Amino acid sequence: MTFDPASYVFTQPSAPTAIRASTVLPAHRENVELRTSDGHRLVGELALPESGEIKATLITLHPLPTHGGFMDSHVYRKASYRLPALAGIAVLRFNTRGTSSPRGTSGGDFEEGIGERLDVEAAVQFAVDRGLPNRWLVGWSFGTELALMYGAAEPVASEIEGAVLLSPPLHRATDVHLKEWAQAGKPLKVLVPEHDDYLQPAAAAARFALVPQALVLGVDGAKHLWVGEKYAGRVLNEIVDEVIPGRAGTVLPQEWDGPVATAHT
Repeated sequence: MTFDPASYVFTQPSAPTAIRASTVLPAHRENVELRTSDGHRLVGELALPESGEIKATLITLHPLPTHGGFMDSHVYRKASYRLPALAGIAVLRFNTRGTSSPRGTSGGDFEEGIGERLDVEAAVQFAVDRGLPNRWLVGWSFGTELALMYGAAEPVASEIEGAVLLSPPLHRATDVHLKEWAQAGKPLKVLVPEHDDYLQPAAAAARFALVPQALVLGVDGAKHLWVGEKYAGRVLNEIVDEVIPGRAGTVLPQEWDGPVATAHT
């Protein structure tokens, strides 16, 4: 059965509620489908602020599906739970080709990041067609490879502002792609865990030196999967700082005074 985001049950607590891993804040959430130019149907979810201006749009690219990555990978799930309400940010999550989650299974098969170029293009075009403003790619692990390989090339480059990368392994993405980002001049924020399994901060700084505008931040104590509320919260704050002008240094609230729901994972 496909998960329906309208199934969340919201209640009004008598006092402000601490925001925890399973806390869901109000938003307009809908199941969506993306269509790729080679004919695949990709399943996803769009979470929008309930009211007010949409200040930015995150187009999220998930970790490696052959190692458990999907649109519900925890940082992206928490982004969709929180950022529409806390920061006025729209969050688009989707399963790349051949990937399954409670939302459903996307058509096609995993293509080692090659055919997934069309998935990235479809997601960006969906956001454009919906009129979602200030569009940013957010890649995590395998998703950073997709962002780096395809984000600075057309037809994607002219439709996004920049990208935020979480735990880039730089396996598939090469110096050629980094030089494309350098030439494009678009912002690139790179969050690198101190204890990453693939690329740690000093090595990341050396590799990303090819991109003059790249901001590489090592995160003390963090690991590749950003496990723990401390690290997930840090990631969300860094994303908001990057994608909303004037928000630098602002810390997202850790309590919510309003209706809340609880996700069952």
